Amino acid sequence: MQDLNPLIGKITPASPRWKAKAEARTARLVMPPRALGRLHPIAEQLCAIGETLAPDISRRAFVVMAGDHGVAAEGVSAFPQAVTGEMIRCFLKNGAGINVLARQAGAEVFVVDAGIIPDLDPTGLPGADHYRVRKVARGTANFAQGPAMSRDQARAAVLAGWEEATALIDGGYRLLGTGDMGIANTTAAAAVGVVLTGCGIEEMVGRGTGIDDAGLERKRTAIEKGIQRNGPDPGDGLDVLAKVGGFEIGAIAGLILAAAAAKRPVVMDGLISTAGALVAWALCPTVTDYLFAGHCGEEPGHRHMLARLGLAPILSLGLRLGEGTGGALALPILDAALRIFSEMHTFEEAGVSTPG
Repeated sequence: MQDLNPLIGKITPASPRWKAKAEARTARLVMPPRALGRLHPIAEQLCAIGETLAPDISRRAFVVMAGDHGVAAEGVSAFPQAVTGEMIRCFLKNGAGINVLARQAGAEVFVVDAGIIPDLDPTGLPGADHYRVRKVARGTANFAQGPAMSRDQARAAVLAGWEEATALIDGGYRLLGTGDMGIANTTAAAAVGVVLTGCGIEEMVGRGTGIDDAGLERKRTAIEKGIQRNGPDPGDGLDVLAKVGGFEIGAIAGLILAAAAAKRPVVMDGLISTAGALVAWALCPTVTDYLFAGHCGEEPGHRHMLARLGLAPILSLGLRLGEGTGGALALPILDAALRIFSEMHTFEEAGVSTPG
């Protein structure tokens, strides 16, 4: 199996020189200094990533990574496991929330089987050409009883995401968004979050798809058992992924790593996407130069994850759907930031006197 280290070694920081050039242009725009708040650092970060004062993010794709979870057997979700495959069909019919919001944002949606239980035949569905099978296994094991996967499987999941992202980037996509699908994946994501942020289970674990009090207690117990039994090493991202993670979480990490290596921005969605980002960050902290947090969701652990990564969410709308929807909603903000940066006149162009 391909070693990750040479691939990760390709990742370098976003350019401080181009960021400084972008900041200098912002300072000349016809308004009080940085009067449009966070629009300015968003545009400047895109300039630093692309090493240009004219970043192009016009061709964009959301990648919904899908995987099933053995920990679903602990009764941690309000929905049956069959919903994972059923929702993939909904994505391919262009009828899910991410399809609607991606259309609005001018983005395409790709769906990747990173490790679901069924083998789906997309023949006849309108989105069949946007379906990829990179199945590591038919779902993870129950991490409350033992490791979710082997270390080799964890590496394979990351490589699956790397390969999918690389294919899209080679195909001309300039910006990638992360999405997810998998019943019980908030349990795996929260477990990853507990290990990699150091937060307590009470702080990290929420109700996911809407479980009741008894379900929440089962979820917290499963995570506690899994961490105690498996002993994931917070200094080793692959170990954390293998012990308590999910195949789609690993694939999201791989997508983020590949985008950073290719100097492409990534817009993250919610809890599961951010768990993938934490795994990528544990493998290579530089990836945060390339990440935009689309939103902060309702799951209590999401804000702790974002804080660990040093990322401020663009939106806060009380979302808890996943799929990539929060990232899609944030895309118009990135577009607005770039339009202000490139189209707003400078003081000289506008013939307006400068301060003082």
